[in-house]
Amino acid sequence: MNVADVMTRNVISIPPDASVEEAAQLMLDRRISGLFVVDASGDMVGIITEGDLLRRDELGTERHRSWWLRLFVSPAQQAQDFTLAHSRRVRDVMTADVISVAADASLEAVVSVMESHHVKRVPVTRDGRVVGVVSRADLLRALVGHARHATPTQATDPEIRTAILDALEAQSWAPTTTLNVVVNHGIVDLWGTITSESERNAIRVIAENTAGVTGVHDHLVYIEPYTGTVIDAPGDQTLPTVKNSERG
Repeated sequence: MNVADVMTRNVISIPPDASVEEAAQLMLDRRISGLFVVDASGDMVGIITEGDLLRRDELGTERHRSWWLRLFVSPAQQAQDFTLAHSRRVRDVMTADVISVAADASLEAVVSVMESHHVKRVPVTRDGRVVGVVSRADLLRALVGHARHATPTQATDPEIRTAILDALEAQSWAPTTTLNVVVNHGIVDLWGTITSESERNAIRVIAENTAGVTGVHDHLVYIEPYTGTVIDAPGDQTLPTVKNSERG
């Protein structure tokens, strides 16, 4: 699955010569927080968001620095701040340096871009033209759709046990030498010792996510790693699992 499979194709854009008021009204009408700025040839030249319109003369929120702070701000920066607060045209207040992703990019690449640049949506381009937009909401819809259409998987008890043990072996944090897994009619019993509640949760997740598992019994004992003192012996904690058809 790549970006083209989950993106929204209906991209709302505005030309760079449009007014700031037009941009604000369009965002309000469409109930969105940002617009792509596209020129007459169809090329994306920027993006304008609610954040670009916060420091405005009309609102009385224009940035005013004290005289001593102005000593450390270049005249060029002060002139730019003035333009952002007073210009009536989108081209002057938009953000020109726009982060975008290709339509054939992986979802992992999109998530990395969102995390590294702290953005909620990213324009999708093909040959320099905007063909869509992918947002966090689109990723959530893909997650829900994947779980809804997943096919239930049947597995024997030995297959389930092997799958869980192999998954644990693949994790560097897993205390595999102190763990044992027993499976009976899809019910998993987890035995052994752990040194943190984080280990308990992660081991449970591995068991729950294994195809064919219908329930998990937690018998894991929490032992203080430095003294060897038994801190928590929970006994039998039966934990329901998500059906494989819902889990995906």
